[in-house]
Amino acid sequence: MQDMTPLLSSVFGFDAYRPGQEEIVTAVAAGEDVLAIMPTGGGKSLCYQLPSLARDGVTVVISPLIALMRDQVRALHAAGVVAGALTSANTEEENEEIFAAIDAGTLRLLYIAPERLAAGGTERLLRRAGVNMIAVDEAHCVSQWGHDFRPDYLRIGELRRALGVQTTAFTATADAETRAEIVERLFDGTQPRTFLQGFDRPNLTLAFQAKNQPRRQLLDFAVARNGRSGIIYAASRNKTEVLAQALREAGVSAISYHAGMDPDDRRQAEARFQTEDGLVVVATIAFGMGVDKPDIRYVLHADLPKSIESYYQEIGRAGRDGDPAETLTLYGPDDIRLRRAQIEEGLANVERKQADHARLNTLLALAEAPVCRRQTLLAYFGETLPQPCGNCDLCIDKPETFDATDAARKALSTVFRADEWFGAGHLIDILLGEETEKVLARGHDKISTFAIGREYSRKQWQTLFRQLMALDLVRPDPARHNALRLTEAARPVLKGEQSLTLRKDSLDRRDRKRPRVEAMVQQADEPLLWALKSKRRELAEAAKVPAYVIFPDRTLVAMIDAKPQSLDAFAALPGVGAKKLEKFGRIFLEVLTGAPEPEVHPAKMKAAASGSADLLDQLHMLQRDLAYGIDGTAKRLDCPTTTLARIAEARPDSREALARIKGMDEARLERFGPDFLNAIAEHG
Repeated sequence: MQDMTPLLSSVFGFDAYRPGQEEIVTAVAAGEDVLAIMPTGGGKSLCYQLPSLARDGVTVVISPLIALMRDQVRALHAAGVVAGALTSANTEEENEEIFAAIDAGTLRLLYIAPERLAAGGTERLLRRAGVNMIAVDEAHCVSQWGHDFRPDYLRIGELRRALGVQTTAFTATADAETRAEIVERLFDGTQPRTFLQGFDRPNLTLAFQAKNQPRRQLLDFAVARNGRSGIIYAASRNKTEVLAQALREAGVSAISYHAGMDPDDRRQAEARFQTEDGLVVVATIAFGMGVDKPDIRYVLHADLPKSIESYYQEIGRAGRDGDPAETLTLYGPDDIRLRRAQIEEGLANVERKQADHARLNTLLALAEAPVCRRQTLLAYFGETLPQPCGNCDLCIDKPETFDATDAARKALSTVFRADEWFGAGHLIDILLGEETEKVLARGHDKISTFAIGREYSRKQWQTLFRQLMALDLVRPDPARHNALRLTEAARPVLKGEQSLTLRKDSLDRRDRKRPRVEAMVQQADEPLLWALKSKRRELAEAAKVPAYVIFPDRTLVAMIDAKPQSLDAFAALPGVGAKKLEKFGRIFLEVLTGAPEPEVHPAKMKAAASGSADLLDQLHMLQRDLAYGIDGTAKRLDCPTTTLARIAEARPDSREALARIKGMDEARLERFGPDFLNAIAEHG
């Protein structure tokens, strides 16, 4: 089987695979059906793109959103790969280019949306294209129990049976139930080679904060990170617009995004976010799977997500380049009531509602966790993290806990004695012994729990009730105007059969400084970073592509760390393949060195990309020194640069092997052969 490493380097500019990629690439290249669950940012797309370049025929990639497909195609084009996406947004010229590439046999990857499978001519087109592999991106969309179910994903199994080709499926969010459904629907129940690479994203800092002046919490967080790309998720369309305006007034470059916007405005917002450095988008979850921007430095939830899967998927937008990124989720009792009400008022059956409540419970348990959040999160996905992660707010700033059993029994007993007909505000009045008009009118000054909670303040009781709601010991009842009612889980606590340990009020921790993400470069290098970003933005705007398609932030930082002075050194940077070296190498070297880089022979550019540039330079010097023979009196004889480049790449180890290089006739072998072979031997 072909070694993929040279393609990995020459096309994508990577010296090595990311963890877990190589074994998946090997299985896909061997023709196996594959199901791969990899964390967001783990490099899923490379696992089907790379094998596609090493074989004839076309890989059809089924992807959920147009923006995601177009971004991947742009990145492939920048790397010199012939790829296309058939979408409803295509121009006639774009479609004709794709059909021409199919007819010419040069197309390697074709992206389509699952909805296109309903069109009658799709199967005929794929047969004509010579499709030999189906790659399913975001495969969890096939699950009817999932958070991103797409009905048209159910047609993929039919396409697989019709074409009879290798099938691969990739996702970042699939618990055991969802994985089983993927196997059943995409692979007809036949078990594919399955890779579970884990759900941990160690570069993400996880944090939750209880809401306390949430607008101020959000603005403080974003202003402290001004100049960094971020996503802020909000629960309503109006809230996205209000928060975006507040951020702009605070000096943060921000835009809003939601499904109610005009389609042209949405596309413009997507384009701005992809191309502008340091832009923040405040969005509903409509701004979701289409995000393929690798250098998002934070994701902030202004409101509680609807489930733990949604939370994991949404924070996964941050730090896809593998560099440090932050996540923060703000939540409060109103969020819990809203999510419970959405479940209860939905049209799902009882079984589905119970499953949705359970998923929400898991997210709330994460929000109120007393110990390492990453351990709690990974446990939901069936993974065990032996030691605390050291990179969540609870590890960085360990909270105090207390035995809340007695306080919880007082609260739960008050819920019971008030006939489960009242919200937290009235229940707290009872516990504090407040003789309000409502308390007196209901006779609640006469019940046994009246005034038994004066050891705690109103804020502390509010926090306790929020935690009881999060633990699903009490649940808002939409049929009773969100009055709190006891759940079965509350009975053992109320009866004294189960103790309860809770965190002390997280509001006490709100003013503690959370560590900032380390600066990307040293302060002295920041002007150079901005100069590189400015040049990248200029090139991206000219090419009408996202900035990271030119080079991701990681490569810009590598430029500053290495400060290459030549194309040879530039070619060794991560993310610099042969195509990008040829297109952008001289341009960025000029920014780095402050001097224009001279035109370079194409053969020298190719040698730099393959790592043989130093040997090529030495061969150039030898042929120059020997042009007139050893004593300088012979007739001039040269070796063309293309011939020298072939020698540098092939590295022949004998006169016979050297003679097989195109351009090395007998005269050149006689004059240059011994010295060339010695130079090759010295280079190993």
